[in-house]
Amino acid sequence: MKTTFFTLTILLLAFSTSGFGQQNGQSISVSIDNIKSNDGTLKIGLYNNKDNFLRKPYKSISIKAKKEGVKVTFENIEDGAYAISLYHDEDDNQKMNTFFKIPTEPYGTSNNAKGRFGPPQWEDAMFIVSGKSVTQHISL
Repeated sequence: MKTTFFTLTILLLAFSTSGFGQQNGQSISVSIDNIKSNDGTLKIGLYNNKDNFLRKPYKSISIKAKKEGVKVTFENIEDGAYAISLYHDEDDNQKMNTFFKIPTEPYGTSNNAKGRFGPPQWEDAMFIVSGKSVTQHISL
């Protein structure tokens, strides 16, 4: 009985350290620069379809703002189309401040896409993840 228990323990340890059962996928690294102050938080959203873009992120990360720039990584990302939107919540009120629906806090999107008479479009911000990790550089 002790031999069986010992053997099962060794097998479980071998599988857990070999990556068996771990999630697969690539990563998306996001480097953010041109941050004007150390005040507040950067709110970063990863979107995986056009219908949810700028509405409901697939994954999100919040990180303290740093003037020298920040880097975050979304892990275990499957192949597909994605876009990133972020803003600098300078006053930490958990929302993007606007004036007549125009943002008054710094923001950015993947591919550094800019909107024309409105928010950036999915087609301009979208990028593909296919078989390898991706890095996006976004300037506020």
